[in-house]
Amino acid sequence: MTPTERTAYLEAADRVKWKPADYFRETPVSEFFARPAPLVLDLGCGDGGFLLAMAKRHPEENFLGTERLVSRVEKVARKIARAGLSNARIVELESHYTVRWLLPAACATTVYVLHPDPWPKRHHHPRRLIQAEFMAAVHRVLAPGGELCVQTDDKPYFQWMEKVFAECPQFERTDWHVQADWPQTDFERDFIEKGLPIYRARLRKV
Repeated sequence: MTPTERTAYLEAADRVKWKPADYFRETPVSEFFARPAPLVLDLGCGDGGFLLAMAKRHPEENFLGTERLVSRVEKVARKIARAGLSNARIVELESHYTVRWLLPAACATTVYVLHPDPWPKRHHHPRRLIQAEFMAAVHRVLAPGGELCVQTDDKPYFQWMEKVFAECPQFERTDWHVQADWPQTDFERDFIEKGLPIYRARLRKV
């Protein structure tokens, strides 16, 4: 890669990162995706493997990933730039804040939360993402009939999730049949190779 090519590549990676002009107001989708298209959210996108795979498979949709770790944001942005994807972006921000305060109402068709931090210690449970307040925020950003898809390898956390879901009448549970070519996250791949189960829940906005 020549110096000129590297500069262009780094500039492209920087453009992939969405930097809201104002972190204290709702931002119209047109400010981070110029092209009108169904919006899919990947909250806590990690290394971006799932985000990129979905963006490649569904060029007719826009994909926004959230991630709070700077190193991961940089890595994912460079992957998106290297792949030349114009329908994928990432924002360096906490997932709950993004859906509660930053994104406009009824803007997303699907929200993915794949293998969120289980915070296994009891005194850390308040830090878990799946809480009643988070569910209300997701409900707000989902379009009518939109779906929340949650996946974890941690059984105690999934049992926690099920209790939260049961207290959310604004959602209805639906079946989630994972296709054979489902793009797996690193966590999912590791646990499947070890023969361990993956727990999934799919909910539709009522």
